[in-house]
Amino acid sequence: LYFLTILQTSYNNLTKGRDQLQTSYNNLTKERDQLQTSYNNLTKERDQLQTSYNNLTKGRDQLQTSYNNLTKERDQLQTNQLQTNYNNLTKEREHFYQVSSLKKSWQQSRDDCLQKGADLLIINSREEQVSCGISYMWIGLTDSETEGRWKWVDGTPLTISYWASGEPNGKKGENCGDIKSHDAENSWNDEGCSSSLFWICEKKVRL
Repeated sequence: LYFLTILQTSYNNLTKGRDQLQTSYNNLTKERDQLQTSYNNLTKERDQLQTSYNNLTKGRDQLQTSYNNLTKERDQLQTNQLQTNYNNLTKEREHFYQVSSLKKSWQQSRDDCLQKGADLLIINSREEQVSCGISYMWIGLTDSETEGRWKWVDGTPLTISYWASGEPNGKKGENCGDIKSHDAENSWNDEGCSSSLFWICEKKVRL
């Protein structure tokens, strides 16, 4: 009887241990399944985020391309409009004008004009001033020789001017003149000569 009691007790303990192990196994299996579900959800969210990122990147690139194209078209339209204005002006004056389609420094712009037998634009009248159609465009004006003494490229001193309000204000750092805004009569600005802007060449001819 004693041995039967010991065996029964051992059996009961083993059964209880088995049940505890089964419960632990079931809990671990449940946790594993929950972790797998969480992993699957995170993987799905990651893929959705990647897709969204790819779409945003593609949209950004398309917007950048559109912006570049629009900027190019705008610059070309401005150049064409300016050329039209000066073609009309040329019909009434003994001058020919050529508008750049690129942007260069003041000296590079002048060199381009000189190579064509011309020079940067000298504005002698309100008629020439208001016919300009591009903002920030080099003209043949500089005070690089003597600070504050503005001269045209032909050496004549500045007498009639169309400076914008508060200009010139650059002192030694801005020694070349440009047209700051095409839609205002008083629109000149002093700019650093190394800046890249459009420009107009002017060539005097005898008719």
